[in-house]
Amino acid sequence: MDIVKDFTYETIKLKDDYEGRVRATLISANSNETGKKSVLYLHGFVDYFFQAHMAEAFIKKGYNFYALELRKYGNSILPHQHQNYCRNMHEYYEEITISIKKIKEAQSSNIYLLGHSTGGLLASNYLIDGEARSEIKALLLNSPFLNLKLSKFTKKIAYLISTLISAISLYASLPKALSPAYAQSLHKDFYGEWDFNLDWKPIEGFPAYFFWSKAIIEAQENLKNPQLELPILVMHSSKSKNIDIYTKEAQSADIVLNIEDIKSIGRNLGEDVTLLSIKDALHDIFLSKLEIRQNALDEMFVWLNKH
Repeated sequence: MDIVKDFTYETIKLKDDYEGRVRATLISANSNETGKKSVLYLHGFVDYFFQAHMAEAFIKKGYNFYALELRKYGNSILPHQHQNYCRNMHEYYEEITISIKKIKEAQSSNIYLLGHSTGGLLASNYLIDGEARSEIKALLLNSPFLNLKLSKFTKKIAYLISTLISAISLYASLPKALSPAYAQSLHKDFYGEWDFNLDWKPIEGFPAYFFWSKAIIEAQENLKNPQLELPILVMHSSKSKNIDIYTKEAQSADIVLNIEDIKSIGRNLGEDVTLLSIKDALHDIFLSKLEIRQNALDEMFVWLNKH
């Protein structure tokens, strides 16, 4: 296990799937107390929970903090599994529901769901038809993966190709889903300040399985008109850049997603949506430079205090 200090890791046994045995990992801050508001964090693709500073910010503001490492991610990976692989985003609903129920059993007063990137896409979908969605007080999205960086026509072609190829070969893939420049902008051994497990968050990323691409597109299409009935905060960088080879610009923009997609789709997730632009933020806003991420946290807590 790769354990962040001052947190407790609980293995959640799940129903077997098409690859066999499955587990998830619920992580809770040791400082959590009965009766407090709680936040449940869902990580992104090629990711896991290592952002202790983000958790500490919530704890200082009086929240209990939990993070869920989904099946086939981080501490939940088993030797027989393809890392980060899924065939439908609904697969993750089981561990989300179990986690929410566990947090509720701990007598939390309100539960807030925070999702980053693919975790934001998943959280938004869960709040449409997830079993325990009524327990969630508000949704916070950190650069949610609401669209591919493709035109509508190209996206339709990508979906048809993904559907066809995944039907022929379950694990067919493209070499990578992310530019290595993004992870290089984060990790301390390159140009960033963060130390994370390169087996679980490799610089070159994981393969972009066609079945995974199909699942992502279906989840994004499911958000065309969701009308979620809870307050939603959509946080995003102030600009996007297309960077495949690292340059200094990678330290001050979202080089993974198009922020215009995040804004245009995000504002239509429900009737009570707030868009929050964070100047010069990275794709994971809370891994940006200190001044930038602190500003983002401050703005987020101002919003939370109103909800």
